[in-house]
Amino acid sequence: MALVLVDLPHYTYDDYVEWEGKWELIDGIAYAMAPSPGFEHQSISQCLAAELHNALKACRHCKALLPIDWQISDDTIVQPDNMVFCGEIRGNKKLLTTPSIIFEILSPSTSHKDRSVKYRLYEAAGVEYYVIISPSTKVSEIYKLHEGHYLLEMENEKERFGFELPECHFELDFATLF
Repeated sequence: MALVLVDLPHYTYDDYVEWEGKWELIDGIAYAMAPSPGFEHQSISQCLAAELHNALKACRHCKALLPIDWQISDDTIVQPDNMVFCGEIRGNKKLLTTPSIIFEILSPSTSHKDRSVKYRLYEAAGVEYYVIISPSTKVSEIYKLHEGHYLLEMENEKERFGFELPECHFELDFATLF
């Protein structure tokens, strides 16, 4: 017997803020973010944050952030691993502005969600670049939004890649992440 989605509870932001632990909410469905990321995942995220900080120093329009709630709608709140915002950022405890770039670092517990659910979610939300980083293969897949759909720009192992945003252009050295 197949499970019908209408049988699942539908949660909103008001429910989400009451929960203990780390969660994401996508189209009203709760996703537990456990176990917490491992050493390799956190090490890559830290290196990426440092690279983004250095790459964006000269740009007064762009900011790099670590995980923070991004509320896309009343029933969708996610916490991408790393993000870049260009222009004004709305929100404080939760962000209401669409990031220009999202980086997700794959782990065994999140790989499917990052490659399917979040891929479609970020594409529909208009995130200009979506970068999926695989610690196991040491490959970063860089997708760029073209006419509402992601196209693979590059499968990057240890190369530099130039991101073209409305307010700035910067390069990121992917060799430093692993």
